[in-house]
Amino acid sequence: MLFTEKTLLITGGTGSFGNAVLKRFLDSDIKEIRIFSRDEKKQDDMRHILKNDRVKFYIGDVRDKHSVDSAMKGVDYIFSAAALKQVPSCEFFPMQAVYTNILGTKNVLDSAIEHEAKKIVVLSTDKACYPINAMGISKAMMEKVTIAEGRVLGNNAKTTICTTRYGNVMASRGSVIPLWIDQIKANKEITITDPNMTRFMMTLDDAVDLVLYAFTNGRNGDLFIQKAPAATLETLATALKELYQADTNIRIIGTRHGEKLYESLVTREEMAKAIDMGKYFRIPCDERNLNYDNYFAEGQKDINGIEDYHSHNTHRLNVDEMKALLLKLDIVRDDIR
Repeated sequence: MLFTEKTLLITGGTGSFGNAVLKRFLDSDIKEIRIFSRDEKKQDDMRHILKNDRVKFYIGDVRDKHSVDSAMKGVDYIFSAAALKQVPSCEFFPMQAVYTNILGTKNVLDSAIEHEAKKIVVLSTDKACYPINAMGISKAMMEKVTIAEGRVLGNNAKTTICTTRYGNVMASRGSVIPLWIDQIKANKEITITDPNMTRFMMTLDDAVDLVLYAFTNGRNGDLFIQKAPAATLETLATALKELYQADTNIRIIGTRHGEKLYESLVTREEMAKAIDMGKYFRIPCDERNLNYDNYFAEGQKDINGIEDYHSHNTHRLNVDEMKALLLKLDIVRDDIR
């Protein structure tokens, strides 16, 4: 196995993704998993729950490269998951998104290269695709920085850098599913921004699978996207109501700061060079040099007939399909047993 007797570092490791990785890897023959984050309370909670000597905890912040360096020594592989992810808070404090999502990721990349780590996969979001909010813009710039670093390194480098971009992870921190479940249990109205708003639907296991696929198949500068179904918020709310057998009313509150009606996972421009890997798209980095004549004399092939891949044109889940997907979540399955 790729991770046999290897050391894995997860930045932002106390989040939903880090917990999902731990579940997957603790039964494997991995040598060590390092959890790097600034949240000492969550680290302490994880430490008491896991009680596993192969999991090591590092307090630090990706904004502080010295703290990243201390956790990077002897590391083989890195999942770069540390980020500010909440759309409204990034709208009000955009520079904080810049410091963490762009500059913080650059610190992790620089440290990985300096310590000759074998491979680093950086986690991005569908909001980086045609971004309209500060969180998405910062993630889009993070992708550009990551892809540029990989391009410079080339395919014979000691370190390989690639990126994964995925949609809404169901029941992750800050998502609507835990909120709506709490509202249903409290006999409160379900608050929906826009019932026709669509979002990609992925489980945390899907997100881990995508990252592992990138680790196995990625070359420097690659961007990987997993194909995913989508659902309207109305379908999602209806599915939850039926699973919980609730008569809860739905109240439309309007969109929040920086929200889109639908999310794109692959731009039209990226689709023009996307390689269909079956379950995934692989977007190789643009290896053209900085010769401006190319942009005036040659340019890119015609992309007028190509459409971006978004949550309005992917497979749309109906209520029954949404219920089946929700039942894969522990938070739902444990409630309705």
